[in-house]
Amino acid sequence: MKRIIVAIDGHSSCGKSTMAKELAREVGYVYVDTGAMYRAVTLFALDNGLFTEDGEVAVETLNHRMNEVQVGFVLDTETNLPLVTLNGIIVEDRIRGMAVSEKVSLIAALPFVREAMTKQQQLMGKEKGLVMDGRDIGTVVFPKAELKIFVTASPEVRAERRFKELKAKNMTVDFNEILANVKERDYIDSHRETAPLRQAPDALLLDNSQLTREEQRRWLLEQFHKVAD
Repeated sequence: MKRIIVAIDGHSSCGKSTMAKELAREVGYVYVDTGAMYRAVTLFALDNGLFTEDGEVAVETLNHRMNEVQVGFVLDTETNLPLVTLNGIIVEDRIRGMAVSEKVSLIAALPFVREAMTKQQQLMGKEKGLVMDGRDIGTVVFPKAELKIFVTASPEVRAERRFKELKAKNMTVDFNEILANVKERDYIDSHRETAPLRQAPDALLLDNSQLTREEQRRWLLEQFHKVAD
């Protein structure tokens, strides 16, 4: 079986990370959540007061301080899954809250942020044997990836998934606020000038609005073996 790169792109809250994690674990590949990397940069900006009073990014200051941002991953020995670190500190839970969700698309749209994160991601994929999910993996980061998947679902379905996920973590959340955030992120991700969210011409489309997690798993594994075997 040859080693390949699997690029999973798509809209927010589509379950891309869950799919990618499960596939990587099943086939013995390394998993990288690129969306979490942009969330970590967003957390850095929030913690360091790099948003203006009207909610915009202090672009010049962040650009100047990007050399202070080191995003990495450490393995959780209990789950055998990676946890996101920011400058050596595990921030997995903090980057999943609404404060980061409301700002991450603004940060991810900045060309200098995308350039910095893309370089890190490409280094991770040099040896292949990698499953990576995000917004531009199959179009920008690894345009020659052997298997590309583009995942989507209706905004309402995605908002409901996000709502349940946050409630399970005992966070105080509002469904309508989450739905509005999902739609706003779709627009920003699809209309940004640098590496906009789009389906690569050779990517397989998966609408998982009505699929169970097991159905997704079987479908993705089938596509993997078609390419890798």
